[in-house]
Amino acid sequence: MELRVFDTREQMSAAAAEFFAERIKSKPNIVLGLATGGTPVRMYAELVRMHREGKLDFSRVVTFNLDEYVGLSPDHDQSYRYFMDANLFNKVNIRKKNTHLPDGMATDLDAMCAAYEKAIKRAGGIDLQLLGIGGNGHIGFNEPGSPSDSRTRVVDLTPETIRDNSRFFTDESEVPRKAVSMGIATVLEAREIVLIADGDHKALAVARSVEGKITPDVPASFLQEHKKCIFFLDRSAASRLSR
Repeated sequence: MELRVFDTREQMSAAAAEFFAERIKSKPNIVLGLATGGTPVRMYAELVRMHREGKLDFSRVVTFNLDEYVGLSPDHDQSYRYFMDANLFNKVNIRKKNTHLPDGMATDLDAMCAAYEKAIKRAGGIDLQLLGIGGNGHIGFNEPGSPSDSRTRVVDLTPETIRDNSRFFTDESEVPRKAVSMGIATVLEAREIVLIADGDHKALAVARSVEGKITPDVPASFLQEHKKCIFFLDRSAASRLSR
């Protein structure tokens, strides 16, 4: 596991964006796994800037997002489809048919999850997966207790995650209690993984993931088993690491 630590979150975001840009340039039809939340916003803005300056072409890129809330339609302003459109997809020349997210409105969620796994395999697997990390060590919506062999599935969100995500909603009661998420095994099959984190509130989760024992209690700790995983951190997020 490689660690790259930067003085500020802006520097961290710019460096992560440059890493993704180089991978896109070297493989224009790359399959990306993407994440949502507050942390990737600056990184996506950097990728948009590169595209608008003529430095980055998304026309052949294929994407699969980690997760989506159950019960939110794609046009709901807190759905992850809406987030991706607003922060990246609508601002670059990616083909919408090449962008994939779990369907939280599916009538048969289990069948949709199985189909999502098959779609990733048909695309040749994920080349580069982007992750954030929750304060409890979750990646995607793989909450503590998620097994290492888990696949795309419906998950119950923990009270901590509901509370953390309530900042995006008018009230905590509006936060969905369930989501669809890629599983740990799905994430670990990506050829490369980049995890980005900033802020003091992520420091303990980062330290437990990097230096603690591998355990379902800290889902991100399973990343220690991956052959090519890089953490991009600002100094606050790295502050509890011993190295």
